[in-house]
Amino acid sequence: MKEYTVAVVGAMGAVGHEMIKTLEQRGFPVSRLVPLDVAANVGKSVRFKGADVAVAEAKEGAFTGVDVAIFSAGGDASLVLAPIAVAEGAIVVDNSSAWRMDPGVPLVVPEVNPEALDAHKGIIANPNCSTIQMLVALKPIHDAYKVQRVVVSTYQAVSGTGGKAIAELTNQAKAFVAGNPVEAKVYPRQILFNALPHIDVFLDNGYTKEEMKMVNETKKILDPAIEVSPTAVRVAVYRGHSESINVQTEKPFTVAAVRELLERSPGIKVMDDPSKLVYPTALDADGRDETFVGRLRADPTVPNGLNLWVVSDNLRKGAALNAVQIAETLIARKLLR
Repeated sequence: MKEYTVAVVGAMGAVGHEMIKTLEQRGFPVSRLVPLDVAANVGKSVRFKGADVAVAEAKEGAFTGVDVAIFSAGGDASLVLAPIAVAEGAIVVDNSSAWRMDPGVPLVVPEVNPEALDAHKGIIANPNCSTIQMLVALKPIHDAYKVQRVVVSTYQAVSGTGGKAIAELTNQAKAFVAGNPVEAKVYPRQILFNALPHIDVFLDNGYTKEEMKMVNETKKILDPAIEVSPTAVRVAVYRGHSESINVQTEKPFTVAAVRELLERSPGIKVMDDPSKLVYPTALDADGRDETFVGRLRADPTVPNGLNLWVVSDNLRKGAALNAVQIAETLIARKLLR
């Protein structure tokens, strides 16, 4: 099998570390790993296949000889560096929101729309974490019954904000146990023992940017006719996003048929036996690649209504895994040579 030179931009971040770990765990054919980050992190190292690999600066000239560059460095960095990487010969898989809604850039979940990769022009966008897991679950339902409308409420882990948010939740717990004042710096309110209906900035329509990502990305990836009504909530969980999803379809279904359909769909693990208290939680998804689905039940208040509960590791399928799967799909479709 041919091997490839792979750069990870933002290698020192939480998602960057997860990307490197995922490349190794999945046996991606890496001949040389090129970890890249800001100048302040040059000289530090990451662990890959039992060896320490030095971090270099992400800048012009760093992508020469790179076959695929997986980015998790934030939108501003991606806007500047992704075109440079493409000009130097790399295919870019970008985890930020910078390129997602660009009409010339494919936005891809490999289980949902791998064919979109065929039209790439050098940059491929990784969708938002909450969108990815929702669409993995909805794709087979849409193919069989045609999804018309989705009402989704997310319960998103603090790791979606990054390392500082993880530390804040830990520090708040320590302060509470010690009887000290609980300080909030990363989030506008205390996250410990709390749920914040606020992810990213509020827009003029009253929705947050995170919520509108789910609306717009669903239309681009799955079907522009699907209507999405989202509420995004941050909860005091370290890792793993959960979603309550209400779906209305065009065609009638039975819950048993939907369950069977999901059980044989790629990337999905069904945990749905309420009589035995079997349903997925964030802890079940921690460190796992699957998108977990449970609490399947008919919604009797609307025609062809379905409720489901969807859980996934936001650092894995919501970020690192999906990006690596995109690179794997490029190889499978003979788009990475």
